[in-house]
Amino acid sequence: MQDDLFGGPPPPPPPPEKAPARRTGVHPAAWGDDLRELAARLPPTLRLGTSSWSYPGWQGLVWEGEHSEQTLAKKGLPVYAQHPLLRTVSIDRSFYRPLTASDYARYAAQVPGDFRFVVKAPSLVTDALVRSEDGRGREPNPAFLNPLLAAQEFVAPALEGLGALTGALVFQLSPLPWTMLDRMPEVLERLRTMLQAQPPLNQPDAVLAVEVRDPEWLAPEHLSHFADVLKSTGATYCLGMHARMPPLADQLPLLRMLWPGPLVCRWNLNPVHGPHGYEDAEKLYAPYDRIHHPAPEEHALLARTLAGVCGRGQNAFVTISNHAEGCAPLTIRTLAEHVAQLSNP
Repeated sequence: MQDDLFGGPPPPPPPPEKAPARRTGVHPAAWGDDLRELAARLPPTLRLGTSSWSYPGWQGLVWEGEHSEQTLAKKGLPVYAQHPLLRTVSIDRSFYRPLTASDYARYAAQVPGDFRFVVKAPSLVTDALVRSEDGRGREPNPAFLNPLLAAQEFVAPALEGLGALTGALVFQLSPLPWTMLDRMPEVLERLRTMLQAQPPLNQPDAVLAVEVRDPEWLAPEHLSHFADVLKSTGATYCLGMHARMPPLADQLPLLRMLWPGPLVCRWNLNPVHGPHGYEDAEKLYAPYDRIHHPAPEEHALLARTLAGVCGRGQNAFVTISNHAEGCAPLTIRTLAEHVAQLSNP
């Protein structure tokens, strides 16, 4: 009678909904069609990229979700290489210790065939001083610009491991002691000997490049000598956009003296921080998710240079640090927009 009065027993509760499966691993951000269309408007010989790739602050720009720096260092490169604008990257860890051919091969296996690497030579051969842990020079480095070590510890393993994915192999020469700056002709000939001794670059896009951190290399009394050293060895100059160096406009004359040839550029440190301002830049810019110090004049001049070089069929490799403006992927997008406008009037 109670069933008739109050109705039947209540229906059983519905089964709980299954929670969606949690995605594991690193996945690409949701790149829009506008980004792909921008990439399609760039010259095919232009490769833009960043210095390394293990930055959690690039969430939403390069990858989705939150990831630790360690996770991105191990698993982020394949996702990075899928980004429409990122067709190169600078391997910077090779500066601190030489890498093996197997190390380079592991990197090469993670990217598509049209990707190219920019690699820094180990400081073992590019720093004139042996330095303490705090970076202070302690004594002369006997291995500085050693031809055999440069080949064995850098050029040969990079070519073997990266193969056709080899782009620019960069000898970034650390600041010289004043005793060497006073003897620049001797240093230049030492550089010539080292470059001449390197194995043949038997890869289609490979190039040796020299980046410097002392304005004296570009002084009028040394400029022709420097250009001759590079031209006679088949190497090129790496434009170093760094607070220690003159503005980009003052570095272009050397590039013109080497024409025709590829362009290599590393945009490293905004001059607002001074020549030793990496720590200041890190404190201000981290987590590297937005632009802090835009540099419109540098964008305009670099874009004109890239459009001219690539418009004549030459390769260009440009890697950009977070320390340039605050967020390397955003800097690259702005630069790409400038180049696209000039390449497609």
